[in-house]
Amino acid sequence: MQQLDEDQSRRICERVLGFSKADECSVAIAGSRQGNIRFARSGVSTAGLNEDRRLSVTVAFGKRQGTATVNEFDDKSLAQAVRRAEDIARLAPENPEYVPLPGRQDFKASAEYVAATAAIDPDYRAEAASHAILAGRQNKLITAGFFTDVTGYEAIANSKGVFGHRAYTNLGFTCTARTEDGRGSGWVTRSAVDAQRFDAREAAAVAIEKALRSVDAKAIEPGRYTVILEPAATSEIVGRMFGAFGARQADEGRSFLAKKGGGNRLGEQLFDPQVNVWADPWDKDVPVSPWDAQSMLARRRTDIIRNGKVAALDYSRYWAQKNGAAPTARHGNMIMAGGTKSLEELVAETKKGVIVTRTWYIRMVDPQSLLLTGLTRDGTFYVENGKIKYPIKNFRFNESPVTMLNNVDALGKPVVIGGDEVPFQMVIPPMRIRDFNFTSLSDAV
Repeated sequence: MQQLDEDQSRRICERVLGFSKADECSVAIAGSRQGNIRFARSGVSTAGLNEDRRLSVTVAFGKRQGTATVNEFDDKSLAQAVRRAEDIARLAPENPEYVPLPGRQDFKASAEYVAATAAIDPDYRAEAASHAILAGRQNKLITAGFFTDVTGYEAIANSKGVFGHRAYTNLGFTCTARTEDGRGSGWVTRSAVDAQRFDAREAAAVAIEKALRSVDAKAIEPGRYTVILEPAATSEIVGRMFGAFGARQADEGRSFLAKKGGGNRLGEQLFDPQVNVWADPWDKDVPVSPWDAQSMLARRRTDIIRNGKVAALDYSRYWAQKNGAAPTARHGNMIMAGGTKSLEELVAETKKGVIVTRTWYIRMVDPQSLLLTGLTRDGTFYVENGKIKYPIKNFRFNESPVTMLNNVDALGKPVVIGGDEVPFQMVIPPMRIRDFNFTSLSDAV
């Protein structure tokens, strides 16, 4: 794949904008090379490399919009894409919520591209898988997992003067280790922009250790327990809350941030004072695009929750215009403050409680309270007097991240997490939570 640089992207965007006769025109270019290797039953099952590039052009005549996409960047193909978009726009109904494109933005570059990650090749992927496979065999465990890496670029431009270009890299790894008789299971996930900060041996060792420790799980009664949630377990619950900070949903009474009688709960104390969350596209651990591709607005460092109070809401360009507010870019990451204690130190301070490695199969029960239901799995343990006493059977839980973050007892040292169901990177700590609601037992391991 040819990795377009800023000058090449700019020239292509300028050609597209020059072909358009519409009132407004915007362009988005994206290209990526994605490599992967999958292993199952302690052997590699698939491996591949996918390369793709595409250009999307959107035009508007008044409030009528049209979009066309193409993967050839010669002048003839670009001109045809513009014509198709314009033909569609002329036939489309008016969009009553259409807002004119934003003007020139100041995009401060983010350190998303790391050469070491871009250099990942099939040998590197095979070695990452082999660490888990061989270590599993040595411990008489069956392993399965997935490693993926991506190197790519994006560019945006519009007829109002916006232009931005970015290059990025990332990698992700998951591994499940199970005993041959299926009575024990462990799991781990890792995510990084920089391959030099990823250790396949360390990751596989975590999954293996949990699998060995989780054999012969005992059943304990469902109920409300003090829980120690590992970051991966927390991210799948709390991540769903971070997608619900839209001002429109709150103002229209459709979210947990809606105030009875109308309005929203901006500025209210909804969480424990220990809870501080912000978004920062230039964070050293989870750098992301300096713009929101949907709105074409520049991202900023933004406090979301400050000392337990709701500090900011997201305003789309339409909702901002309607309410006389400033529009905001959607956040690309979420960073939650923590402490300095390790997971082991949180355990050592716990008189009685439950350690949760992973939460899974999470579904929404009540959008207005953000009540979720889901399962624990791949390593759930009972703690007594600061020590792990024994593995326990998994639970179904019914819990809201809003309630959960109001019952924070202690926070550990934050780590980087890339959630399966969460559309952004997170930095989140392990946390000890009071009164977590386990509703029933599960036979899943």
